[in-house]
Amino acid sequence: MEGRVVGRALRFFRHRLPRLQAGPPQDSPAEAVKEPERAQEHTLSNFAGGQHFFEYLLVVSLKKKHLGDDYEPTITYQFPKRENLLRGQQEEEERLLKAIPLFCFPDGNAWAPLTEYPRETFSFVLTNVDGSRKIGYCRRLLPAGPGPRLPKVYCIVSCIGCFGLFSKILDEVEKRHQISMAVIYPFMQGLREAAFPAPGKTVTLKSFIPDSGTEFISLTRPLDSHLEHVDFSSLLQCLGFEQILQIFASAVLERKIIFLAEGLSTLSQCIHAAAALLYPFSWAHTYIPVVPESLLATVCCPTPFMVGVQMRFRQEVLDSPMEEVLLVNLCEGTFLMSVGDEKDILPPKLQDDILDSLGQGINELTTAEQINEHVSGPFVQFFVKTVGHYASFIKREANGQGHFQERPFCKALTSKNNRRFVKKFVKTQLFSLFIQEAEKSKNPPAGYFQQKILEYEEQKKQKKPREKRL
Repeated sequence: MEGRVVGRALRFFRHRLPRLQAGPPQDSPAEAVKEPERAQEHTLSNFAGGQHFFEYLLVVSLKKKHLGDDYEPTITYQFPKRENLLRGQQEEEERLLKAIPLFCFPDGNAWAPLTEYPRETFSFVLTNVDGSRKIGYCRRLLPAGPGPRLPKVYCIVSCIGCFGLFSKILDEVEKRHQISMAVIYPFMQGLREAAFPAPGKTVTLKSFIPDSGTEFISLTRPLDSHLEHVDFSSLLQCLGFEQILQIFASAVLERKIIFLAEGLSTLSQCIHAAAALLYPFSWAHTYIPVVPESLLATVCCPTPFMVGVQMRFRQEVLDSPMEEVLLVNLCEGTFLMSVGDEKDILPPKLQDDILDSLGQGINELTTAEQINEHVSGPFVQFFVKTVGHYASFIKREANGQGHFQERPFCKALTSKNNRRFVKKFVKTQLFSLFIQEAEKSKNPPAGYFQQKILEYEEQKKQKKPREKRL
């Protein structure tokens, strides 16, 4: 029975990070697991607004199995109940709902009642068989009450990638759960009836709480939406700039990367941040922010992956047959395994540029938005300098279909080191699927990456006359 459930889950988290799939998905743990998208700027990261905030609010509790002392995560509350679905839709929803408990309690079934438990906020992403994405925003906590208790998880399932916003919603759910489940219902009903705001806009909800009266809750979406589903703070707390740069280099060449940490929150936030460094490209392979215990064999996959594993399973990971893996210990800020060439993948001059930019003024930043922009900026600039000229090498037919000219594109780079790197990078799924999208589009996307390309080209134009005068 467990094998069938796990099989369904594996088929479910075909997490192929933003539309970046070079071929048809396969039914194996190595299938690309899609992440909330920060890459192609017309997908998850760039919702215009107007969609439903969420599809489900679920409560996942631990229920004792009929035999033995183990507990099994089970959905004990669901809002809203889905009715009037077609048969195929019902089957798909059932598969979704059966997979979710596995990711709410990825640390196995060996639990015991507790009197204290630190709350944890984390997320996971599942991809449906039709390619649609579901993001699970989770808050795991100990319910109020006397004596030892088992933790439970509040999970909001949505197709929208906006972690800051949903973290605030989970705060409101938690506040209400301390009073009564009945108080959660009207809040979530109001949220479900509200339209998801456009970038920079706010939606205000009216909610009544017994003994407190009516509250007005404002939910504001960041104006710059390309960073709204990431928080780099945890990654900076765990690792130094040079280590982050080596992780980026490994990801750019689509290698296997495993993150180890104690907490679900740390794992979830750090792996989302590592994937976000690839903007405007997106991880195209297996991507699981927290690997459930029953799916630890994922780390033996021969294909690229980016996964998070709890520290309690460290030995199982080390004992697994793996080749060319970067194994990152987030608790100690070290690499337990590496290929050995991580410092040589990127052009030296551009590596220095990234490190210099990251170090400048980092201690003066105060808000999460400032930190996100500061960390993301140098990596975006790296891609601007290496591949930002891509649009000039897409030749179009009369019908508008584009064809990328790879050889002249690489030759256009004057730096030998940059050219050597780009010749490798153009062979990756990261780049090829980005280019496939560009070939289909008659005009470059009017997004953040294109804005930075135009700024860089303008700077070069202004620099040339100054150089001539000198």
